[in-house]
Formats: sequence, structure tokens, C-alpha cells
Amino acid sequence: MAMANNKTQCFTCNKEKITYPCKGCSKEFCLMDLTEYQRILSDELNLITNEYNEFKQRINEQKQNPQNDLLIKQIDEWEAKSIAVIQQKAQQCRKIAMGYLPTFLNDIEKKFNDLSQQIKQIHHENESNEINLIYLRNQLIEITQELNNPSKIFIKEDSQSFINEISIISSRESKFNKWKQNAIVVAGGNGQGQQLNQLFFPYEIFIDKKKNIIIADYGNNRIVEWKYNAKEGQIIAGRNQIDQLYRPTGMIVDQQNHSIITAHFWDNQVIRWMNQNQQILIDNIDCSRLTMDKNGFFYVSDWARNEVRRWKMEEYNNEGVVVAGGNGKGNQLNQLNDPTSIFVDEDQSVYISDHDNNRVMKWRKDAKEGTIVAGGNGQGRNLNQLHYPEGLFVDDLGQIYVADCWNHRVMRWCEGKEDGEIVVGGNGEGNQLNQLNQLNHPSGLYFDDERNLYVADRDNHRIQKFEIVL
Repeated sequence: MAMANNKTQCFTCNKEKITYPCKGCSKEFCLMDLTEYQRILSDELNLITNEYNEFKQRINEQKQNPQNDLLIKQIDEWEAKSIAVIQQKAQQCRKIAMGYLPTFLNDIEKKFNDLSQQIKQIHHENESNEINLIYLRNQLIEITQELNNPSKIFIKEDSQSFINEISIISSRESKFNKWKQNAIVVAGGNGQGQQLNQLFFPYEIFIDKKKNIIIADYGNNRIVEWKYNAKEGQIIAGRNQIDQLYRPTGMIVDQQNHSIITAHFWDNQVIRWMNQNQQILIDNIDCSRLTMDKNGFFYVSDWARNEVRRWKMEEYNNEGVVVAGGNGKGNQLNQLNDPTSIFVDEDQSVYISDHDNNRVMKWRKDAKEGTIVAGGNGQGRNLNQLHYPEGLFVDDLGQIYVADCWNHRVMRWCEGKEDGEIVVGGNGEGNQLNQLNQLNHPSGLYFDDERNLYVADRDNHRIQKFEIVL
């Protein structure tokens, strides 16, 4: 009787032998090659285990000492390089200054010696008179002032940075920055009117911690509040009387002082409302919009003077300080043309919707001119253009959101990028109340604490809520 042939080809040596299957890969190995194969797998497992332990140790080290983090190291390197550039520039200026000073002092000394000779001559000739004395005193005052305040030598600071600026961009956070394209109507939406369930050209909005919506109801001459999920609003300023509150375009909700501050485009006033009582804060100003920073400073955009001014709270009796524009109407970097909405970030940089220049400008604190951070490529609907921008918001990542009013969309720009992107809208001018993916001249925008986006859909007389996509 012949023996059963149970030999198969070994995967490694390719010889016909008695083989054994590997449970992992299902390949057949002879006994010798299977042992070797298992040794190789064991070595690979040990290698992975060692790498795992090394990685675990790195995590523990970085927890104990965050300075070892690569991102922190890059920031430290930038800091060191920037300091070196500043020190080099300072040393250059010191050398130049030290070179100027001897010449400057020699000039002063020469003038002093000339004056000394004149005094000696008058003494010698004994012909002093009132005219001579006045002349001598004026000459002495002049050279003294020149010594104390050398007008020919001064420090000029350039607002343009000569070091490379850095910022932190997190792709982790930006991936959440998308919103459902069909909105929910959360206020108005019942046609143009003055009933409590209606709005008439809402310009500006504010969302509080409870998701209540405060609205500058321009056409109805009032400020209304819509409680969360309410079917109608309640008047909290104006009482619908024109002589009390006329055409509000801008609004600040000062929760700390339980008041509302409104800007009136046609009345040329900024008014504080507290318990239906009004106080005129600023008069005779062609105000468009307004905002407040974290330090309590108060900013107003003046469309006629083409500037933005800042006041310290409770000091409205002065003229304020110009923080942007103020150099006449124009499209140069130190000019504005009909500024509307403004936003102030943590560093007191001021962002402005430069309405008639179809761009958004950023003016750093104490800068003499701004930089274009959105639009600025003429009027149009391309992704690098805007058409009469209004509502404005800048998030913690420096991303700029702007209500592109006449393009009926909300755009987002990352500073330094040529093109923006459409966030919501951009589907044509919507004039039907059931078209929830369209906007009709959006003029204001705001985010709640959950990053849902609210838009004042002005010409549709409603407030739209676009829910964030998580």
C-alpha cells in the first residue's frame, strides 16, 4: 500500500516538503522555514514594542516639559531671530546717531561762540539798547531750545514691520468652520412690517449667552429682542416712535452696564438707552456703525469724514482719537471711503468694512496706514472681490468673516490669502421667504457660543441662523 503524499511547496524554499500553515498569512512553510519565519515576526514585534515605548517616553517628556514641543521651538526660534534683527537695527541707528551728535554739538557751539562774540562787542562798545538786548535774549532762547530739542535729529518709526510676523493656524479647528446651507428663520420672516412678529430692514444683530437676539430694526425705528425660540419680539428701545429712535444702523449691547448704545446714520448721533431712557453720548457725528473692545474703548465709523474714532468710556465730551483713516476720501492705504462695520481684536487692531472701496482694511494699533485683508480688487463677485461689504467678524484664528452685501453672501478670508471663500449664500438674490439658502443684501452677522452663524438678511426682513456642521 502506497504512503499518502501530503507534501506541498514551501513558500520560502519552494521545495516539496511537509508544510505547516501560518495562521496569520495562511502561507505554507516547512518546519525549518516556519521556525525562521516565526523568529522574524518575533523580532518585528520586539522592534514595534521598542518604538512604542520610545513614543510613550516622548509623550511623558513633553507633558512634563512643554518647551520641547516642536511648535514652541519654532516660536522660540522666530523670537530669537526677530530679537537679533531688532538688535542689529538698533545698533545701526546708534552708530548713525553717534555720528550725527558731534556735528550737531559743533553747530550749537559755533552759534554759541558767535553769540558770545556779539555780547563781548556790545560790552566793549558800551552801546547796549533795548533792541540789542531783545535780539541777544531771543538768540540765546533759540540755541537753548535747539540743544534741548534737536529738531534735525529725531526717531522715525515705520508702521510697517521689518520682521517676519507669525501666527498660529490650526487645521484641526478650521475643519469645523462649515455651516448648513439652508438656514432657520429665528426672527422676522413674516414680511416687511411693524408688528411684533415682523422686521423692517434689520441692520445689526447681537446674540447673548442665552441665544436671545437683539436687533437694530432700522425701518421700524426701534431695537427689538427676540427670546430664544420666540415667535415674536419685544421692543426694548424706541417704542416705535420716530422722535425717540430714528433709523438705527449700528448697535452695541453693553451687558455689563445693562444698556444699549445705538448709532444713527441720519440723526448724526450716538445714543445710550437704559430702561427706555436715552442719553446722547456723541452729537454731530456722521456715524455708521460702532463697537467696543475688551478694555471698554468705544469705536465709531464716521462715513462723512471717512475715519474711525475711538473714545474712552465715559469720556464722550472730547473729540476722540482717530485710529483709522482721517486722510480724506480715497483708496490709498491711509484712506477710507464710506467705512461701515468695524471689529476690534485682542491687540486693538481695527478691521473696517471699507464700503465704497469694496475691501476690508486692518489698521494695527497706532499705525499710520492700513493693510488690505479682504477684497481690494475692484467691485465684483469673484472670490477675490467684494461688492459693498458691511457686517464684519474676526475669529480667534484671525479668519475674517464679512457680509458681502450686494453679492448676497457671507465670505471668509484668511489674512494673507488673495481669494476668499463663500460661507453661506451666494445663490443669487433671494426674495422668497422659503428660499433658505439665499440672502438678500445681508448687512450684519454674529456667532453664538456654539459657533452657529446668524445673519441679518436685511431686504428679506428676517434673521437667518446657519447651524455649524460638526
